Amino acid sequence: MQYFKKMKGVTTSPPRVSIPEMLWSWVGSFLGIAAVALAHYRILDDTDLVMIIGSFGASAVLIYGAIRSPLAQPRNLMGGHVISAVIGVAVFKLLGANMPLAAAAAVATAILAMHATKTLHPPGGATALIAVIGSAKIHALGFWYVLVPAGMGAAVMLAVALLVNNIAPQRRYPEFWF
Repeated sequence: MQYFKKMKGVTTSPPRVSIPEMLWSWVGSFLGIAAVALAHYRILDDTDLVMIIGSFGASAVLIYGAIRSPLAQPRNLMGGHVISAVIGVAVFKLLGANMPLAAAAAVATAILAMHATKTLHPPGGATALIAVIGSAKIHALGFWYVLVPAGMGAAVMLAVALLVNNIAPQRRYPEFWF
């Protein structure tokens, strides 16, 4: 019975953020995703490289909408994506013939590695998973996936976060680098 009582929660939902905070989150996420998408569609579209992946949408929520969260800081953003990409590609190369096993191993190992390196960034789990379940174009990248899209895409989003999140006087980003 005690086990189920733990699922009850201990507090109420936090208050809604202010309208200006909502608008700055919108502006940051719009510009961050637009910058990565423009790089993808204008620069890399004629290549075999990919710049935009689904996990960047989740990163946008953190680095533009929850800027004080430890999970949103530059170390976590960059380290989480890069470490998870390395793990995802390696797991696909080792276990790709067994997709259910590869998918589970990539995400679980990425979480373990992010914890061990103090780079926990939830979208990193998706970055590892995309390396396993992604398209043939993603698989063809091999370890290039670590640099483009994971590293470079996260770096573009970080640059936008540094610029936009510090315009409003009540916002400050980052809380820490390392």
